[in-house]
Amino acid sequence: MPVLGVGGIFFRAQDPDALGAWYREHLGVGAGQAAEGTGPADEWSWLVQGGPLVFAPFETGTDYWAADKQFMLNLRVRDLAGLLDQLKASGIEVITKPEWDTPETGRFARIHDPEGNPIELWEPPAE
Repeated sequence: MPVLGVGGIFFRAQDPDALGAWYREHLGVGAGQAAEGTGPADEWSWLVQGGPLVFAPFETGTDYWAADKQFMLNLRVRDLAGLLDQLKASGIEVITKPEWDTPETGRFARIHDPEGNPIELWEPPAE
């Protein structure tokens, strides 16, 4: 197969500049950002660490996220507890449910960006 991975994530926003700034400030995501150990950032790219990426269409009637949203972003993280503390300190509502977490798949939490888009934070199980 010629596809090597995801090359970008593009979506509409009411205020793209403000939303991009929110992602950079609270999650370290977006242009000019670089995950630990990936090298220096450039102005256009977000350098990420390699790892699993789930690509999964869901049934239109799923209740896994709000019915009025077409997508949910899932971000792979380390130190989920520490990140959740930072997000809460910034006034961002964090949703967790014990049934989301399993030893096989890891730990999960849900937040929403300022435009209401769902973001699932996923800490895979320790290897």
